[in-house]
Amino acid sequence: TAVASLQALFQCDHVQYTLVPVSGWQELETAFLEHKDQFKYFVLINCGANVDLLEILQPEEDTFFFVCDSHRPINVVNVYNDTQIKLLVKQDDDLDVPAYDDIFRDEEDEEEDSENESDGSEPLEKRRRFEEEVIERTMKRRQRREWEARRREILFDYEQYEYHGTSSAMVMFDLAWIMSKDLNDMLWWAIVGLTDQWVQDKITQMKYVTDIGILQRHVSRHNHRNEDEENSLSIDCMRIAFEYDLRLALYQHWSLYESLCNTSYTSARFKLWSVQGQKRLQEFLADMGLPLKQVKQKFNSMDVSLKENLQEMIEESANKFGMKDLRVQTFSIHFGFKNKFSASDIVYATTSLMENIEKEGPETTNFIKALDSLSRGNLDKLHQGLDLAKKQLRAIQQTVASCICTNLVISQGPFLYCSLMEGTPDVKLFSKPVSLCLLSKYLLKSFVCSTKNKRCKLLPLVMAAPMDVEQGTVIVVGIPPETESSDKKNFFGRAFEKAAESTNSRTLHNHFEMSIIELKTEDRSKFLDALISLLS
Repeated sequence: TAVASLQALFQCDHVQYTLVPVSGWQELETAFLEHKDQFKYFVLINCGANVDLLEILQPEEDTFFFVCDSHRPINVVNVYNDTQIKLLVKQDDDLDVPAYDDIFRDEEDEEEDSENESDGSEPLEKRRRFEEEVIERTMKRRQRREWEARRREILFDYEQYEYHGTSSAMVMFDLAWIMSKDLNDMLWWAIVGLTDQWVQDKITQMKYVTDIGILQRHVSRHNHRNEDEENSLSIDCMRIAFEYDLRLALYQHWSLYESLCNTSYTSARFKLWSVQGQKRLQEFLADMGLPLKQVKQKFNSMDVSLKENLQEMIEESANKFGMKDLRVQTFSIHFGFKNKFSASDIVYATTSLMENIEKEGPETTNFIKALDSLSRGNLDKLHQGLDLAKKQLRAIQQTVASCICTNLVISQGPFLYCSLMEGTPDVKLFSKPVSLCLLSKYLLKSFVCSTKNKRCKLLPLVMAAPMDVEQGTVIVVGIPPETESSDKKNFFGRAFEKAAESTNSRTLHNHFEMSIIELKTEDRSKFLDALISLLS
């Protein structure tokens, strides 16, 4: 969504550019090497903030990087580099960066000056001066050692946790707004960018609500119009509306029943993997007074009279069943008369298109398809994405159910661990990072609802899935604990690095998210042992 906004800005000013999608650090380095002779300006979107870019890419001095990336913490060298690296961040984002003098120190000239002494001074005087210099040098060395120890401590505290700042799409919209070039499309993409962070559980509820409030003001500004205008909903018209909507995945493009079964929030609360849970779902539907025939048919085909008060009916029954926050602040978009989508619909659709495993081909093709699905002229692509998303959500829920029913989630002491075996249904889908992260988050939510063990409810989760059978690798992801007050900060990135280092495990830290790594299958047990002792 940030890319779409930037493309629109470039088109406004007739700026020529080359777009190169990259999925990890290796591809970024390759792309840079291929293009560095033709281009001097590089815009990095959703990558590049959390590593020392100059060290990784080794650019010439006349190369400049503009970095718009929500990954935090931002590498200190990027923050304090005034010449080649320009960070695009919102002014009110608290980056919490350590002070310059605590991290960087000018190399002091500690050369001895004693050789330059004139030989004319008294031997006694010479000796006294020499002793003073020795003391002074020793003091300087000690001060330097103390400063270095303090620097290590400060950097450790700063870099220990990985988290996310304001969505890049919102930053891009802000930029367009400051330049008075903000279009309604860009505003919608900013909304989708924020919703993506919420769907993928990357930001706190507080941050989500705050950013929704900011966007709501822009939505009022862009979408107020005289209701009596002729053609006010012509086929080309696009209107964004704020609403409290049900947090049921894709329900307007599915049946209500399928959506209830395949949304992690409701599936976990009802414990739908158990017979008891299925019974509770039936009771819930009965409490609402909705006939099964209506609930199981496509949402579009439901009786209009039922749809009118549906949200209130569902919310009322949900409260009785302990689901207090089944409705959430969000936005929807209307294209012309017929097409209405909620922001989360778009998120699920584009994510599925990005990680589509049905058509073999380069990942860049998937990226371009997902990007195309964001433009309103491409509703076919969007519908294709929605169909893929339904398959993906079904696969996630079936995998969650089988992991819980076969007790695949085991406590390893400081964290829970679950490993998918080769041959598990849909295992290929979970070799993709976003799908595996969604699965892990849904599994942890469900496990917390199913376990009686109070200690286990507070633990983070490490999940592994087969990556490349021929090369003998697995993909491993770490998820922070699932608690109400969770700050969504993830310590696994650093922990994975240390565990791999201490055991010489063959790992590849190629993902932009530090908490996702690839690992040789043979090294898995020694890597896990190191992780356990590190976090115990």
